[in-house]
Amino acid sequence: MGVEIERKYLVAGDTWKSEVLQSFNLKQGYLQTEPERTVRIRISGYKAFLTIKGKTEGISRVEFEYEVPTEEALDLLKLSANTPIEKTRHIIKVDGHVWEIDVFEGANHGLVLAEVELQSEDEQIVLPSWIGPEVSDDPRYFNSHLSQNPFNEWG
Repeated sequence: MGVEIERKYLVAGDTWKSEVLQSFNLKQGYLQTEPERTVRIRISGYKAFLTIKGKTEGISRVEFEYEVPTEEALDLLKLSANTPIEKTRHIIKVDGHVWEIDVFEGANHGLVLAEVELQSEDEQIVLPSWIGPEVSDDPRYFNSHLSQNPFNEWG
């Protein structure tokens, strides 16, 4: 078990693209999306993971993650309660922190989010110039919510 502590931001502009160290495609579906817990299946390249996350409190929540056979993950994706999330994740390092920039595709096309994991909730970070407004506390930007209410359907 681990505790995930992360901040999430909208991305402003595309100057971040020149800083990308690595990129890969992700496809994930949600088997359960209750406020108390989410159960996700994710395929990233040739690896797949089953992840269980507890209720978010502040910007923290417990997280359990297990590698599963990719063939089984493909079958589990078919059991997704809603639209699977498709995105390209780009990895950037800034001032000692690893940033994940997610460029969404499909029903969430046009949405670009940046996440940074922290060691503690009060850890101070230097925000890169391409960071827009923080949306850590806005549940509309949780991937589990985006699978139920895609970005392109927002009014």
